[in-house]
Amino acid sequence: MKNIILIILIAFAFNACAIKEATNAKNQNNLEIKLIDESISLDDDEFNDEFEDEFQDIKAEVFDPLSGYNRLMTSFNDKVYIHALNPIASGYTYILPQTVRVGVSNFFTNLQFPLRFVNNLLQLKFQNSVEELGRFLINSTFGIVGFMDPAKTEFDWQEHDEDFGQTLGFYGVGEGFPVVLPLLGPSNLRDMIGLVADSYTSPLSTTGSSDLQYKIPNNTLENIGITATNTINSTSLRLGQYESIKEDALDLYPFLRDIYSQSRKKQIEE
Repeated sequence: MKNIILIILIAFAFNACAIKEATNAKNQNNLEIKLIDESISLDDDEFNDEFEDEFQDIKAEVFDPLSGYNRLMTSFNDKVYIHALNPIASGYTYILPQTVRVGVSNFFTNLQFPLRFVNNLLQLKFQNSVEELGRFLINSTFGIVGFMDPAKTEFDWQEHDEDFGQTLGFYGVGEGFPVVLPLLGPSNLRDMIGLVADSYTSPLSTTGSSDLQYKIPNNTLENIGITATNTINSTSLRLGQYESIKEDALDLYPFLRDIYSQSRKKQIEE
């Protein structure tokens, strides 16, 4: 009888342990499920937040009231480049060696000294202005009227390329809406205003010739000839770059527009 009672007690003990272990396992499983649910809930919240942020970015589209015109002009400029400018620049490259073309580029860069000098002054970049003045004096004399660049090779005086569009941006003027200019490509309202001021300052245009005596072209025809030569020479030194950029574009106009906008912001910040 005692043995039977002992066996029953042992059985009850094992049964209690089993129930306790089952209960603990159930509680553990419930805790894990709860943690998983909370983790999923957190992930869902993070995903929703990221989705909302991306959705907000999509909704925050660029103010582009001239998008129809800009697309047409981008297509026109693209065809002009591919079917006219690029073949001409390729032929120009075949005729003239790179050394000569680099010299021509240096020559035109040296002539644009007034534009860079004035805009560096307007942006209070006095050290840059001094270097620009030194570059012009050295390159115009020892650099054979600018075909060589001893100011850079001998003194490490770099070119500080600034224009009036950057000057306006420096003083907080917003870029306004995008505008694609014939032959010139992407621009914006602020930089269009800057182009007018730059044309007045540049010695390579006839604008302001009655006020400024250093203007080189005497008439519109000479102005077009100088601009065309400079454009063809510059294009010959970067053949293939446009095609490389174009390969990455799903939609050419907004792609070029955004590249231009980011590039100008970076130039203004520097």
